[in-house]
Amino acid sequence: MIIDKNQLATFAGGCFWCLEEIFKTFTLQEGIIEVTSGYMGGKKEEPTYEEVCSGRTGHAEVIQIDFDSSKVDYEQLLDLFWVSHDPTTLNRQGADVGSQYRSAIYYHSDSQKEMAVKSIDNANNIKLYSNPIVTEVSVLDTFYIAENYHQDYYRLNKNAPYCQLVISPKLEKLNISK
Repeated sequence: MIIDKNQLATFAGGCFWCLEEIFKTFTLQEGIIEVTSGYMGGKKEEPTYEEVCSGRTGHAEVIQIDFDSSKVDYEQLLDLFWVSHDPTTLNRQGADVGSQYRSAIYYHSDSQKEMAVKSIDNANNIKLYSNPIVTEVSVLDTFYIAENYHQDYYRLNKNAPYCQLVISPKLEKLNISK
């Protein structure tokens, strides 16, 4: 019997450019097969970046992670998710404001849901943050892949102001910069 070790995880935590690069460069990257930026959680089919940024589609900027569960497990991805953004601010990450920047976990299975809820409870119980976590936990919806120019954005645009002022310091803080 062959067991497929590839699984998916889908997270929203502010700008997808930040999350994408964090999950592509962190120390367990040998278990990460692919990270794709996209949109999820709204009502508009096939949304564009401009539509999502308007705040009227209901979608969040998300990343979808294809990972090898024999090399990295879902709990490890959750641990990185918690430290990669501020899950205590509703619809905001730094200067990025709007429902498209909300913190969310879109689960692909009942076990992912259970692990996500348990992880939130644990983080709140140990006071990982001074404020309670407001991360939404929702069943996976349709994942819309973002436009090509959003994929690998940081790696292709390291000198862009947003990359220099927001993403690079975040990578340095997490000690995962290359």
